Amino acid sequence: MALSPALSLALSPALSPALSPKLVTATALPVPKNVEQLRQWAVASRDHAAQPFVVLDKQVARLWLFDDQGRVLGHSPVLLGKAKGDASVPGIGERPMKDILPHERTTPAGRFLAEAGNNADGEDIFWVDYDAAVSMHRVRALVPAERRLQRLASPTPADNRISYGCINVPVQFYDTWLKPTLSGRRGVVYVLPETMPMHQLFTPLPGAQP
Repeated sequence: MALSPALSLALSPALSPALSPKLVTATALPVPKNVEQLRQWAVASRDHAAQPFVVLDKQVARLWLFDDQGRVLGHSPVLLGKAKGDASVPGIGERPMKDILPHERTTPAGRFLAEAGNNADGEDIFWVDYDAAVSMHRVRALVPAERRLQRLASPTPADNRISYGCINVPVQFYDTWLKPTLSGRRGVVYVLPETMPMHQLFTPLPGAQP
């Protein structure tokens, strides 16, 4: 898997999580049409309840962070559930991870309230769907064979499907932008669908594209 020269340099030789891909500023990459459409709707309808919010486009495996006025703060590649799909298997949050089959490892789509919490190891995270045990957290490069840091740094989203459903965020983006923006506030997380049109999940959204 080829890395861009800048990321190859930044991530070598140890591929430390602390050296995960940096924040890409809003001017470096235009907001995609579907993300912008959701942003405009959220602000116009006040669906985000005057809170900062996240829009996650699963098809490109990228997260966009907005402030409470709907102004873009930045964006980052992310890792997602291994399986494509827009719903979690009922009761999956109560099952041991070892019993979750590959086709069940989806990142659910929809509107969620981010809630600060901790995982079983005491690490701070943001719950996205507590019942389904789906959260946003720093990427954990614990299993070398999974190549999670390399997947984040690759130039395409084709290899960003690896998790059990949780949203893995580069450490620097999480600590510098996501955590300070959402801590102490119940920000909204919009996860765009990949198997259905947007308007089926976000009903008031007119003319949404699949």
